[in-house]
Amino acid sequence: MIRSEVLREIAPILRDHLVVCNIGLPSQELHMIDDQPSNFYMLGTMGLSSSIGLGVALAQDKTVISIDGDGSVLTNFGTLPTIANNVADNFILLIVDNGSYGSTGDQPTYAGKKTSLAAVAKACGCENVIECQDKDTGEVLQQAIDSKKMTVIVCKCDSGNIKLPVITMDPVVIRDRFMKSVQA
Repeated sequence: MIRSEVLREIAPILRDHLVVCNIGLPSQELHMIDDQPSNFYMLGTMGLSSSIGLGVALAQDKTVISIDGDGSVLTNFGTLPTIANNVADNFILLIVDNGSYGSTGDQPTYAGKKTSLAAVAKACGCENVIECQDKDTGEVLQQAIDSKKMTVIVCKCDSGNIKLPVITMDPVVIRDRFMKSVQA
């Protein structure tokens, strides 16, 4: 499965939660698959989905799921020790690890070579770390939500992008409707 297929499979699970989605193509894919006001689409800040999601989780009680890519986590490596040392049991980080920088042309990442993001997250002190295959992501995500424990999920999937348009919604609209979802 490629990332868009994983997102399509988990969209029904995401629908009832606050979601902060990674830059570029992942946000465009989730927007196309199942646009929700509770989705915060990152339009131009690589590596910050996990950091923003953690902040939202620490500030309120609803479940927050950050969808990040292996390339973005590698870009903001400081996010994993920050998550480990600021536990929010309403926070789930889903790292879609396709071994590539998908939004910039599918250049390979080190996560597609020797670096294990699950091992790195554990080494940083994250206590609940699960690596799964693409086909198991929905089940693993639901179990993490049900556990009510901060969890880092590393979903291993194939590299590949689908063609789709950019999100034309104004960033202020994205922010405002997400903030209303947080407050609801």
